[in-house]
Amino acid sequence: MGPRPLFAGLVAGLVLGAAAAAPQARADDVEASLNAALEAYRAGDIATAREETAFAATLLDQLKAEDLGAFLPEPLDGWTREEGDGGGMAGAMFGGGLVSQATYAGAGATVEITLAADGPMVTAMASMFGNAMALSAMGKVSRIGKHKAVTDEDGEIRALIGGRVLVSVGGDADAETKKAYFEAIDLDALAEF
Repeated sequence: MGPRPLFAGLVAGLVLGAAAAAPQARADDVEASLNAALEAYRAGDIATAREETAFAATLLDQLKAEDLGAFLPEPLDGWTREEGDGGGMAGAMFGGGLVSQATYAGAGATVEITLAADGPMVTAMASMFGNAMALSAMGKVSRIGKHKAVTDEDGEIRALIGGRVLVSVGGDADAETKKAYFEAIDLDALAEF
């Protein structure tokens, strides 16, 4: 099998997978982009095929980031939640990958929760979480359930869940509130993400 039939099969598989996995409005965008890539490829327009395939991959990443956002907890009693920009500035701050975030406000304070997966920053943090010396240099180490967490001098709590999802809970709220939000995240389910 040559490279063109292999590419065509790959794009066709992505189209079918995207249609099955994505919400209808988004699936139409992904499908349209993948179909445009396949048409351009068949016409010999490799540049457009690459561009459309990359665009479809970006749309699929956004869908996956929305899935990640489902792990953000509901606000505590008396608090409100505002969704953050998972694809833009937050993604850039974490060097790419999937990012979902929310800011919680209440009692004159805020808590910011960021979930990041599959990016270079997460890979770097994984090596630190795997090294006891590096981990202890980051702050106070603790265990919440079966997950290791570290709290820095500013009270930000970080944990690497399932070896690939970095959870950060920060803000200007007191330590108890940050811990309550951290514990409100279903870390066991997040480990399976």
